[in-house]
Amino acid sequence: MATVAFHTLGCKVNHYESEAMMDLFKDKGYQLVDFNDRADIYVVNTCTVTNEAARKSRQLARRAKRNNPVATVVMVGCYTQVSPDEVSNIEEIDLVIGTSKRTDIVRMVEEVRSNCNFTAEIVDWQELKEFEELRVNTLTETTRAYVKVEEGCNQFCTYCIIPYARGPVRSREIDSVLEEVEELVNGGVKEIILTGTHLGAYGYDWGENDSLVKLLKHLSAVDDLAHIRLSSIEVTEINDNLLALIAREDKLCSHLHLPLQSGSDYILKAMKRPYSKREFNVVVDKVRNIIEDIAITTDLIVGFPGEEEKYFKESYDFVKEIAFSRLHVFPFSARRGTPAAKMKGQLAGDIKKYYSKMMRQLNKELMQQYQQGFIGDIRSLIIEEKRDYQTGKLTGMTDNYLRVLCDGDNEMMGKLVDVKLINSFNHENLIGKIVI
Repeated sequence: MATVAFHTLGCKVNHYESEAMMDLFKDKGYQLVDFNDRADIYVVNTCTVTNEAARKSRQLARRAKRNNPVATVVMVGCYTQVSPDEVSNIEEIDLVIGTSKRTDIVRMVEEVRSNCNFTAEIVDWQELKEFEELRVNTLTETTRAYVKVEEGCNQFCTYCIIPYARGPVRSREIDSVLEEVEELVNGGVKEIILTGTHLGAYGYDWGENDSLVKLLKHLSAVDDLAHIRLSSIEVTEINDNLLALIAREDKLCSHLHLPLQSGSDYILKAMKRPYSKREFNVVVDKVRNIIEDIAITTDLIVGFPGEEEKYFKESYDFVKEIAFSRLHVFPFSARRGTPAAKMKGQLAGDIKKYYSKMMRQLNKELMQQYQQGFIGDIRSLIIEEKRDYQTGKLTGMTDNYLRVLCDGDNEMMGKLVDVKLINSFNHENLIGKIVI
């Protein structure tokens, strides 16, 4: 039996797509092994968000060939899509696939293995027109599952290479999404997380602005599905219909991830983000007025070119004023091929490190502040299928994105339970007690 090993870099979308490609190999009788083991085929699902991610992708391909010099090494994904010539010139690689035609990966691998000829399958990003149906059939856990419903981005922020890697927005048909979700729920999944490159643009390629709401209404009607969570959505794509649906539908989690990236109008303009601070704030106020107790999390890039200390302080103060429940902080990394990489005012590493440290400390304070508002409350959560490795306690996430640790038997795993929130364990976790 031939063996195949995967290594995935980057985002949740990449991980979802790797799981789907693994299933394609398993369906054809291949045995999945660890990437560090000797395998007949190695697949590196690449990332290109930063130059470092691209470097790691090249490094992994070379490591694979050292593990087994006669193995077939495949590079697939965003890095290969953006830099096909660069990747094709790497001696250790036998097959190069971009961000399309991945459903044919097994056939292409078998052709390369039989004729020993290098092959590259790259479709220009501007020609990517259809959503590629990559579906996960084998679950690594049955508590929750990611479901990809959208591909591509039309936004072209100055720091981001992804539109060139993923192409324009393409949306998955509602019937196809429903079919996969129903199969997942029949397999025991209680929570799904809808994901995509630019999730809030779902349906825009059909000329529709409310397709995400329509999809969520259909998913809310799926029996035995407890939670539906959105992975991320731009503040410009929040509308009254979406907020009204989240407010009235218990299955929709009280959690929105709204990427801010910077709290300085000067930096937002340099990034080509489609909103100002004031516009962002207006939407956040509306969200909180309509949806009680909602968690609002965000992404931040610190150390963007030209971010002098006064602009960083402006951003810091705005983040503190908004009082997000959690921050994901990323120091700016110049990605070759993006406008931001060529901008004047590139900052030294020690400045970016200082900015990151400041924002991450603020994150701890904001997380603890958000937690405190729920001590004594009873919230529902799904007990995950593994215990917290540090405490040995059961763990789960409330609908409003609070991580809770609690005592309980293994028979509770995978179940939707009510938990009373007792106190804060640390800024990442609360201690709770299951209410029988």
